[in-house]
Amino acid sequence: MTDTNTDFASTMEEWAAERGAQNMETRAALLVQLRALGVTEVTAEYEGYGDSGNVEDITLQPSGIALPSELSSQLDDFAWAFAYQQHPGFENNEGGYGTLAWDLTKDSIDLDHADRFVESTHSYHAGL
Repeated sequence: MTDTNTDFASTMEEWAAERGAQNMETRAALLVQLRALGVTEVTAEYEGYGDSGNVEDITLQPSGIALPSELSSQLDDFAWAFAYQQHPGFENNEGGYGTLAWDLTKDSIDLDHADRFVESTHSYHAGL
């Protein structure tokens, strides 16, 4: 039988906490691996709309460092998950986009994000 007493707000908070914990764990693991390769900065461009999206581009500093494909995929997934944690659902409808800049020397992430929206104005005039 279906539980009709589900507290959706609590469930959403639990999911957000789980995502946050996973992002912290992934961030720590990536930090060690990227620093070991000599990476000092990661910049990830992402975009989503129409209920889907992805990381469009990742740039590393210093340039010329090649990531193993598995590490590259993990970094893509982390960048998307981190942006999603801050702006859940941004990929829906008109969507959103942004840039994640991760300074590995300070372990500091700046997220520059924009949401798209449709604006409309309605007027009704009767009996003029």
